[in-house]
Amino acid sequence: MKLVKNLSKAVIVTALLASSALTAFADNIVIGRANEPSAIDPQFSRTGNNQMTADNMFDTMLSTDANLQMHPSLATEWKNIDPLTWEITLREGVTFHNGTPFTAEDVIFSLNRTDKVPNSPAPFTDVVSSVAKIEKIDDHKIRVTTKAPNPALMEQIGRVFIISKAAAENATLEDFNSGKAAIGTGAYQFVEWKPAESLKLKAYEGYWGEKPDYDTVEYRFIANDAARTAALLSGSVDLIDAVSPSDIVRLEGQKGFKVFPIDSGRLVYLALSMRDDTAPGVDDLSGKPLNPNPFRDARVRQAVSMMVDRKLMVDRILNGSGVPSAQVVPSVLGGYAEDLQPQPADVAGAKKLLADAGFPEGFGITLYSSNNRFPGDGDIAQAMGQMLARGGLKVNGVKTQPYNVYAAAATKGEFGAFIFSLGASTPNSEANLRSLLQSYNKDAGTGGFNRMRYANPEFDTALKSAMEEFDQAERMKKLQEATRIAMKDQAIVPLYFQKIYWASRDGIDFTPNLAERTIGQDVRKAK
Repeated sequence: MKLVKNLSKAVIVTALLASSALTAFADNIVIGRANEPSAIDPQFSRTGNNQMTADNMFDTMLSTDANLQMHPSLATEWKNIDPLTWEITLREGVTFHNGTPFTAEDVIFSLNRTDKVPNSPAPFTDVVSSVAKIEKIDDHKIRVTTKAPNPALMEQIGRVFIISKAAAENATLEDFNSGKAAIGTGAYQFVEWKPAESLKLKAYEGYWGEKPDYDTVEYRFIANDAARTAALLSGSVDLIDAVSPSDIVRLEGQKGFKVFPIDSGRLVYLALSMRDDTAPGVDDLSGKPLNPNPFRDARVRQAVSMMVDRKLMVDRILNGSGVPSAQVVPSVLGGYAEDLQPQPADVAGAKKLLADAGFPEGFGITLYSSNNRFPGDGDIAQAMGQMLARGGLKVNGVKTQPYNVYAAAATKGEFGAFIFSLGASTPNSEANLRSLLQSYNKDAGTGGFNRMRYANPEFDTALKSAMEEFDQAERMKKLQEATRIAMKDQAIVPLYFQKIYWASRDGIDFTPNLAERTIGQDVRKAK
């Protein structure tokens, strides 16, 4: 840890010496990003790095503001005809980047395609799982019929990126990655993607919405925190995201630079796999796969949660850049249950629960994590390993991987205990409860992010009741109750909500947002 911090300081000092020759702003903005997409197809993966990339080039029927409140975008009006039927009016006068008009055919094609993209590491199945039928009324109006009452329909399908039917109908993933099929209606259009290096975009002259300030955007993918900060200080990039907690104070006190903070909706959590009779990396004390899987016992999951010192994690590892958590959404979003608060670590209580569950001497565990998805993820994993060891488990190792590799492996069920995160995308907890904790069912399209395969019929019933409730106040109460059921059962081990920081050089304004987007249209020239 000391070596990393010293290296960071050395790199930054060198960058400061080079920063005296900063050039004047042009109409090009260069952004240093911590992670890159795994594909350009906006429907390939729901992971944040992919969705952030798509946000530049593709529009959705509804857009979200900095606080996740939803507003008209490609859809201008929507109404319930009856509990199962919606009519959606689409924006007229919109064109794709190739000049062809946007119509209902493109929306229907996009909604029908979004859960069928092959080999998706994070599929969109639960976003459209409630849809029974989509019909075209005319070129700018569609009718959607749902399988059951769904007051949140527009929060769900309204977030699907709309692609050109003509360009994408028979397109391959490579067609998107090369730009051939990457035809959207967004503020920017595709120029070039060099994986592990950069993505270049240019403003679309025919864009229907507010024009962006910069003619071109270049993303440079810089996974190393110190190198990303150094790139900003040297002037080789204009703005960076996911600023390392160790660099915040330094940047805040540095003349010529600005920091943009926000308490995000991103939950960082520990997932404990309940998929099978054994869990990968979970062994008995002789090193053999442990059967039955201990994580299927709620007492073991609760014991693991009690081992975690969330306050220490946030204060020491993240330098205060987080808020300890005991549920899936922060207090600013609907469905938050005020009575669920993070508890202090209780190692003695954890060991007692382990003994009650039949593991008085613990068991072996290997912990997995990404190392470039969110600030400090690799360090958090190391700290977590130490906490689990103090709590009575035999920690055989802590293994980290680049996020794109890691996410695909986690989706396939290759890890028994793994640290993951989930960002907020809607104004309340329903979407996160539905995708993260609802029982996984591929055919029904539920539990798309339930990588640990948690299943609790009581929770599913409570969530279903909330999902079908049209009265907003009652719906929030039901979401709170569903949350209580899942957290009492320790479906996951919530750790903290991430505080997010961006930084730029002077002359730039940026709107920090709960969704953690770093997109060209959110970057403005300072007035």
